[in-house]
Amino acid sequence: MEFQLSTEDAAFQSNLQQFIADEYVPEWELGERASTEENWQRTLDVRRKLADHGWLTMHWPEEYGGQKASPVRTAIFNEAMTYHRAPGRDNFGVRMMGATLMIHGTDDQKAEHLPPVAKGEVQWCQGYSEPESGSDLASLSTRAIRDGDEFVVNGSKIWTSMGHRGDWIMLLTRTDTDAPKHRGISFFLVDMKTPGIEVRPIINMGGRHEFNQVIFDNVRVPARNIVGEENRGWYVAVTLLDFERSGIDYSAAARRHLDDTRQWADGVSRNGKPLSQEPWVRNVLADRYIECEVARLIAYNVAWMQGEGLVPNKEASMSKVFGSETVQRTTASCLEVMGMYGGLRDDKWTPMEADMQEHWLRAFSHTIAAGTSEVQRNIIASRGLGLPRG
Repeated sequence: MEFQLSTEDAAFQSNLQQFIADEYVPEWELGERASTEENWQRTLDVRRKLADHGWLTMHWPEEYGGQKASPVRTAIFNEAMTYHRAPGRDNFGVRMMGATLMIHGTDDQKAEHLPPVAKGEVQWCQGYSEPESGSDLASLSTRAIRDGDEFVVNGSKIWTSMGHRGDWIMLLTRTDTDAPKHRGISFFLVDMKTPGIEVRPIINMGGRHEFNQVIFDNVRVPARNIVGEENRGWYVAVTLLDFERSGIDYSAAARRHLDDTRQWADGVSRNGKPLSQEPWVRNVLADRYIECEVARLIAYNVAWMQGEGLVPNKEASMSKVFGSETVQRTTASCLEVMGMYGGLRDDKWTPMEADMQEHWLRAFSHTIAAGTSEVQRNIIASRGLGLPRG
């Protein structure tokens, strides 16, 4: 693994940083706290500008509107966008649906769905988890019954991020109830405007609307919208999750939390000197910075492996579990530095407008969403260490 960027990648990084600086507005810092219609429109505007630069789908093949950029360059892009909390990325459409469709989709499906994603014109969401099927996703019970050239879908999905913004959803359903649970599952592309779909908001413990429950009541989906083989959708789903677990976002987010906390501590006086100069504060921040760099290098190793044509299966799980747990440790340490003030909310003494408190609350979901830490460790044990199943 080369630990320095190539001349071309360094130039790209510089151009991207300048773009972010030119587009920056203070509302970016608010994240989910600024999830109004105005800020959603700002996200779409930045997304289209990224598409105009060719950056939104730059790692895609040229025939699909991409630049065939390396996974390392894509990691550079995601790292910078995450660190600066810049809007505009499309994780579901670009990194998940699009990349998976290129492997398993038909020519007609690619022609219909990939160009709008490349232009930043459509928002996708993911219909995987259910009220009774989370980590054990293969136990899902949402059903799709064939009726001529259509399937009729009934059931519900939960924790659907961007469901209230989604134009289309990637949907896992059971199409053969007699098959073993990892079989008999099919992967559908479903228009969210289809009659019978209801989106119910779920407000998280930070008071923000990010998740949703999506209800399917006799929703009719064309059979041509199946991706891959009927009853073999589990293998499509697993491919999609491998694309999702690169891990660079975790280290970038954690590093930004540390930088913000250190800057805040520079302006707070303790015993006649900045809090950031207290030995215990310096030590705890140093430990977390080291972990952030380890997480960053693991993530870049995943990108390098992809660029070499390798499949980073266990390595992607290592990146995900270590990165997500690094964010948890980092936000907890930042609140420790802030002391009892860190627990305040909507008060004049609240540090950083309770920003770190919200990041700490969100950090709990990182070791659950996109595959729990327990599932990741099982993958590492079985596929990485060759340990037998218990």
